[in-house]
Amino acid sequence: MNNNIAGRLMVALDYPSAEEARLLIDRLQGIPCYMKVGMQLFYTAGPDFVRELKHKGYSVFLDLKMHDIPNTVKGGANSITRLGVDMFNVHAAGGVQMMKAAREGVREALAQDASLTSPLIIAVTQLTSTDKQTLNEEIGIPGTVEEAVVHYARRTFEAGLDGVVASPLEVQAIKDACGTSFKTVTPGIRPQGSAQGDQSRTLTPGEAIRRGTDFIVVGRPITANADPRRAAEQIIEEMTL
Repeated sequence: MNNNIAGRLMVALDYPSAEEARLLIDRLQGIPCYMKVGMQLFYTAGPDFVRELKHKGYSVFLDLKMHDIPNTVKGGANSITRLGVDMFNVHAAGGVQMMKAAREGVREALAQDASLTSPLIIAVTQLTSTDKQTLNEEIGIPGTVEEAVVHYARRTFEAGLDGVVASPLEVQAIKDACGTSFKTVTPGIRPQGSAQGDQSRTLTPGEAIRRGTDFIVVGRPITANADPRRAAEQIIEEMTL
């Protein structure tokens, strides 16, 4: 197994309890992937579960999508940094000042505790469930999804954050706008033969890597698989091709 490639796979632990998440983690033992903890699991298992993952040696993406006034986001970012996560996110729709406040919250935590390391901060552009009709008619943003995503990516870059969450379809446009070192984290990954589910802008793992994304997020194709370990290994194999 290519450990560098495996480290670019983020497994979405979308479970209602820590006990269920642990069953999957036990089956994936030895695969050096990222673990993504979202709202459902964090709201029930809390910070202690994040600490448990770090103790087991995993990199952790805390996916809480903070979106609030700058001072509140600053405080949230400070607390998250103290947890020792490797990555967390905010909503780019909160604006440049809010995103800068997240960065300041990280800086303050690092200044207060020299043992901490700086997490990557990324911003959500548009959810991978958003299509053009939803963007235009419900959210009220004109233009194409790609135009909206690139606009938010530019604002994220301006705020000094490390990258964005976007669908794999927009990776090249984001890299063109913000540079190749600007990170992209791409949900909406569906291996060959997998159901699309509630995602509307998807690619396979291999296609996403070839388009230049830095990390892919995979949930149900692994977590709902009868053999999640083999599913993860097959995804890593496809990413390597």
